[in-house]
Amino acid sequence: MKTFGGTHPVSKRRIAAAAAVTLLASGCDRGILNPVGPVGSAEKQILINSTAIMLAIVIPTMIATVAVAWWFRAGNRKAVYRPDWEYSGAVEMVVWAIPALTVLLLGGIAWIGAHDLDPAKPLPAATPQNHLDVQVVSLDWKWLFIYPDQGIATVNQLVVPAGTPVTYHLTSATVWNAFFVPQMGTMIYTMPRMTTQLNLQADKPGVYDGLSAQYSGDGFSGMQFKVHAVPREQFAAWTQGVRGSGQALDGKAYAALAKPSSYLPPMTFGSVAPNLFQAILADQAPRPISPKTTPPAMHVSPKPPLESGK
Repeated sequence: MKTFGGTHPVSKRRIAAAAAVTLLASGCDRGILNPVGPVGSAEKQILINSTAIMLAIVIPTMIATVAVAWWFRAGNRKAVYRPDWEYSGAVEMVVWAIPALTVLLLGGIAWIGAHDLDPAKPLPAATPQNHLDVQVVSLDWKWLFIYPDQGIATVNQLVVPAGTPVTYHLTSATVWNAFFVPQMGTMIYTMPRMTTQLNLQADKPGVYDGLSAQYSGDGFSGMQFKVHAVPREQFAAWTQGVRGSGQALDGKAYAALAKPSSYLPPMTFGSVAPNLFQAILADQAPRPISPKTTPPAMHVSPKPPLESGK
């Protein structure tokens, strides 16, 4: 049996093609084309419908371009040269009717989708108890998640029960940012002294990538987090375990957390100061240190920390 180094050139091409297909498929598994919730699924359907509608212009245009070039080639004696031709009602009807219908259809999809997928519109829940509220604060350069009903908080780690609608209340303690979990759908901005609201749901357990989609400074590349969607029983056990351990997120702890830092590993807080989110929103919480005066101990990491075992 031949080794890989002695593989036939055709076999090499087949292996390379298979590797390329596998790479492309793996890239789609973690993006917006592989949604895990009702919002992401609806947005995927809008993307597919919009693309199909626009192809009504793109495909005929491409075909017409090739057909006209082929028909009016120099060697075609059947092509008639009409130097005085200037107008055709049938041609005008086609070139205007199809784009007009396309615009109307795209506008209808956008109108319906904008109302059905309003970020602030609550998702249907089986029972009032089957719902979760999470307060989200974007910092330099990390994400703070506060669970007001559970009295706990996390950093760069979001844990939610699968199959449960989650309402996110978002603000920023520094500059504009953008909260985005591609597989769950709908990116939304976080702004200082303002709050935005977003409703999302993960239909099945799994670990999904979250990120900031708005450039916000030196440590922006490390402003990523993981969304852990777990069964409700496991979520309840997790919250109970966090409450039983971990430090308190009080004014002093928040002041330290608010200092600029990047690639911060996930961490939890067993208790949260009352109305901390409202204080941050009102700009009454301890102000973070400006990036220009960041002390040496809080220097932004130029590279992600190495994982254990690497």
